[in-house]
Amino acid sequence: MRLAAFIRAEIEPILQDWEEFAKTILHASHMDTSGLRDHARNMLMVIADDIDTDQNESEQAAKSKGCGPDDGNETWAEVHGSDRLGSGFSVMETVSEFRALRASVMSLWTKAHPAVTGPQLEDITRFHEAIDQAVAESLEHYATIKEMETRLFGAILVASPDPIYVLDLNGRFTYTNKATADLFAIKPEEIIGKSNFDLEFPFASDFQRNLEKVIADQSSFRGKFVHTFASDQGERFEYLLAPVLDEHLNTEATVCMLRDITEQALAEEKIWHNAHHDLLTGLPNRRLFLDRLEQEIKHAKRLGKPISLLFMDLDGFKQVNDSFGHEAGDRLLSVVAERLNVCVRESDTVARLGGDEFTVILTGVEQRKDVERVAQSIVEALAMPFPIEPRPVHISVSIGISCYPQAASTPGALLEAADKAMYRAKKAGANRVCF
Repeated sequence: MRLAAFIRAEIEPILQDWEEFAKTILHASHMDTSGLRDHARNMLMVIADDIDTDQNESEQAAKSKGCGPDDGNETWAEVHGSDRLGSGFSVMETVSEFRALRASVMSLWTKAHPAVTGPQLEDITRFHEAIDQAVAESLEHYATIKEMETRLFGAILVASPDPIYVLDLNGRFTYTNKATADLFAIKPEEIIGKSNFDLEFPFASDFQRNLEKVIADQSSFRGKFVHTFASDQGERFEYLLAPVLDEHLNTEATVCMLRDITEQALAEEKIWHNAHHDLLTGLPNRRLFLDRLEQEIKHAKRLGKPISLLFMDLDGFKQVNDSFGHEAGDRLLSVVAERLNVCVRESDTVARLGGDEFTVILTGVEQRKDVERVAQSIVEALAMPFPIEPRPVHISVSIGISCYPQAASTPGALLEAADKAMYRAKKAGANRVCF
């Protein structure tokens, strides 16, 4: 039997033998049978047809040098090369498949034909030439696409407005694109070989910890930092760290992509601030006040510390509005907020619930007399004349106080108790404080 007929007749055993070897290749181990066999089957059929085809001397000479006829169409070997590149195969893995294909055919052929005749020897020679040509076509196509991808990737890196760089396993720069050098305001050659520590970036320690985690876990990580580089670009940055794996799936480097999110972050912070603060006075609004009160109660419960809540309503505010207009009333509320902040510590919370209602959360004040002292300082501060045109005005304040845990243990109940105490103070007259 001639070799071409043998290949066609024994195609299934050949592919089974070849498939067992293919499973030992790292990037082939996860592929299904059809993905492994399709190119091999078609290449063997083409090789069998080639062996059957008559060749003149010049064609034989060209074939012996790996230069087969070119009809302009993509061969199965070329298809194989581009497919293997797309599947992550290395050059050695791609070549090893052809070695295995050669070995599978020759092993089964030798067992079936221990003695080789002249024509069969010629078939074997042509088979080896055909395999060599297939290797050459596959690798040439592999290399062509790889080079094109490299050029395209390089163009993308150069054109990218986002800083992109590569770090080795020690956190040292091995590549930076132009955007990185522009951001750092450092020449690329002065960055290569250095680390974030060498460049004295204040975020270096946190960044290095996250980098080591990416290398160890082989997983991506998203982080943020605040820094203004020498270029004066940005202030808030988001970064993505991703591991680069070699053909044995070991981490060999890490890619970092930076993005300036200053504008976005400031816009988000402004939206959050407006949603949680009173636009007139800048104080926390009801939403933020209730959230802080809830957090303070949880904190006080853990530490066994008291909380005092002061609920205030301005006396005479309506008359200011009616007499001098809403603009004067707004100026009055703004000055009230300023005076309240002066009367308490930075750790305390002053909030405007709406209208002329204000609250203060006092934390860690152990003695009732100390709470009374703060309340009295507020009464005195708000009793001072307010410089509202066309002439100074006077108001007073009614203050209701509830204490955690004596009066209530939940935010809503504590606020309700302070509100009721405030109404008792208001009924008792101006500038009164009621627990």
